[in-house]
Amino acid sequence: MTQFDLTEDQLAIQEMARRFTADAITPYAAGWDERHHFPRDVVKAAAELGFGAIYVSEESGGIGLGRLEAALIMEAMAYGCPSTSAFISIHNMAAWMVDTYGSAATKSRYLPDMVTCDRLGSYCLTEPGSGSDAAALKTKAVRDGDHYVVSGSKAFISGAGENEIYVTMVRTGEEGPKGISCLVIEKDMAGVSFGANEKKLGWRSQPTRQVNFDNVRVPVENVLGVEGEGFKIAMSGLDGGRLNIGACSLGGAQRCLDEAIGYTRERRQFGQRVADFQATQFTLADMETELQAARTLLYTAAAKVTAGAADKTKFAAMAKRFATDTGSAVVDRALQLHGGYGYLQDYPVERFFRDLRVHRILEGTNEIMRVIIARELLRQ
Repeated sequence: MTQFDLTEDQLAIQEMARRFTADAITPYAAGWDERHHFPRDVVKAAAELGFGAIYVSEESGGIGLGRLEAALIMEAMAYGCPSTSAFISIHNMAAWMVDTYGSAATKSRYLPDMVTCDRLGSYCLTEPGSGSDAAALKTKAVRDGDHYVVSGSKAFISGAGENEIYVTMVRTGEEGPKGISCLVIEKDMAGVSFGANEKKLGWRSQPTRQVNFDNVRVPVENVLGVEGEGFKIAMSGLDGGRLNIGACSLGGAQRCLDEAIGYTRERRQFGQRVADFQATQFTLADMETELQAARTLLYTAAAKVTAGAADKTKFAAMAKRFATDTGSAVVDRALQLHGGYGYLQDYPVERFFRDLRVHRILEGTNEIMRVIIARELLRQ
């Protein structure tokens, strides 16, 4: 990216993702939401374009792009369905963690099928008793010869029960972050089970369940990094995940802004188009301004994460907080501009209103983003 403009290659990637979304996602997303249908075939089709391994290295079969290119793809797909785009983001995060921290044997075992989305990956950090306080996790892994024996539960796991691979944070040592390690656990390992599919406000095109581990024997070679590095690995994955969730909010909000413009041009009240009222124009102007500001911050943060800048985590937190708050606010105003019709499922804005709400909670709540930002400021 140049200082203010996307490069020709980035524009081409963005356009490819937009075309894919227009053909494979947007016409079907409302039906997926209504039926709670997980479109695995569409995820597989996205992988054929490289979208299942966006920042997995080319040596491992990925397309080796940066975090800005990933954000462009997620934003474009979220224009059709934030839930499906976010699911693909989570799979990308899991694949990147395997590629970045896995041994050669681990990478060769898992990445070929993850790149093609023949096997899908989940990220397992949150537990019933540890959400924002992630370092307090209790899922335990005890060394027994050349295996770890894993017991515990993970909560709110996207893809649970459907996905085959679970990149899981476990406690192998002392309390706190230094006692956490990261294991790759497979769906079919004995002792892995799943809770009921959660009944959610939004994100209905993907399954969310609890994952349970009952004395699951996991080979020691499935450790990512080394023992005790799990919390650091988990946090490094979240920098990119936060950017992608912010990008999903941008894409959903852009769709709703476009819908609001189209609706207010057609809807007439008091003898004129709703778009001709100055109050409407001011609302649309504010929505566009705030959305562009959030986009600029997120793209800057993505460039910093790709470059490994010293302040990348602070910028990722700022971008995630601002983009997800802004996205929700834009969608809320778009719904208001639709009046009573915006509350009906006949129009897409109510689905986006539901889908984007969770973005302010996951990948670290926006309150935790403020903690991260403030901590970095006070270190200076």
